[in-house]
Amino acid sequence: NQIGSDESDVWFPNEVVKANVRGDNLIRAWREYLNLTQTELAAKAGMKQSSLARLENSNASPRKATLTKFAQAMGISVEQLID
Repeated sequence: NQIGSDESDVWFPNEVVKANVRGDNLIRAWREYLNLTQTELAAKAGMKQSSLARLENSNASPRKATLTKFAQAMGISVEQLID
């Protein structure tokens, strides 16, 4: 599945698209798709699990630097975390 206007080269697995449509934010959708716990992802990204939980469970707009940390920790591109 591909989403985006000019970013048609940004790829999203069907499971991530479905989770995002359900209302999960993209950080959570990708984390669950990759079978990572909040604790695992937070550790890989160098932040606290509570901070990750807050970002996943709110309508927060994380800074690009934060999204970059998560993208690197999950081995995906930052564009795949921006909806």
